[in-house]
Amino acid sequence: MDPERELQDWRELALRLEREVARAVIGQAPTIRLITVALFARGHVLLEGDVGVGKTTVLRAFARAVGGDFERVEGTVDLMPGDLIYHTYVDADGRPRIDPGPLLRHGERLTTFFFNEINRARPQVQSLLLRAMAERTVSAFNREYRFPHMTVFADRNKVEKEETFELASAARDRFMFELNMGKPAERELRRALVFDTVFHDADRLIEQVPAAILPAGQLNTIGTLIQSSVTASPTLERYVLEVWEATEAPQRFGVQLDGVDMRRLVLAGASPRGMSALLRAARVVAWLEGRTHLLPADLLTVLPSVLAHRVFFTPVYELRRAELAPALVQQIVDRVAAP
Repeated sequence: MDPERELQDWRELALRLEREVARAVIGQAPTIRLITVALFARGHVLLEGDVGVGKTTVLRAFARAVGGDFERVEGTVDLMPGDLIYHTYVDADGRPRIDPGPLLRHGERLTTFFFNEINRARPQVQSLLLRAMAERTVSAFNREYRFPHMTVFADRNKVEKEETFELASAARDRFMFELNMGKPAERELRRALVFDTVFHDADRLIEQVPAAILPAGQLNTIGTLIQSSVTASPTLERYVLEVWEATEAPQRFGVQLDGVDMRRLVLAGASPRGMSALLRAARVVAWLEGRTHLLPADLLTVLPSVLAHRVFFTPVYELRRAELAPALVQQIVDRVAAP
């Protein structure tokens, strides 16, 4: 098939995917768009927000619509790394059995791995997931298992702090996006969520999303085609490099935050992997808009969700990350001149 025509066909599928998920989860268009972007940029997504805003529902809706095999794990304080690899039990004859666990049982058919409340899982579990996300492989039973089509969706409850474990910086860096999902602000949407009974049954909402809208096994191929088809001008390249420098030394660009010694704020700026993720995501935004060239607006659409969790603060300021990270990124956007 002609690559241009193939890209157009896939774009129509991507936009249909968004529409179908938006029917199940209303008032969350920006979040739905960014999860769609991550799917086609082949990145993983960490979703956080208050209790009961629909985090699990939106991720389940995407998992159903993407197709392929799906696996879900609940984060608990007693979950161990081996629980992701194997499952032990006693069979009907009283014999001990070991079967593949949730990461392994589907083999290369695994498309969506959903980790619910990831911050309830121990750091050892998070570390195992780290390799699976970065390399899409895991070693077990004297062999290597591959998940070439896997996308990891995780959500994090930011309200409860008891029996929870904050994700390490290295683990957070493996997520292309950290998305904060809030409550809808519009009164009409709030009225629908409270009084329209169709939104009271999450399972029924998920069932109404058409299954396997996308040929999930081809996502890697189309993702590569998208990246090669969207170009950036030299001027835009210079802008991206200046944004990168601003994450490392924000004071050089006139970035100031109230009550912060800017010379002592940043321990490490965005990594090359982080900046690569920014460009990959921005190219998908341009493709979804029907363009083959990048605009500053494409970068700005994804920049806060890509970079805010990839700038690491010194210990004295790290405790204020939730407040400082979004403010720093916004200041970088305001201070670094876009072409």
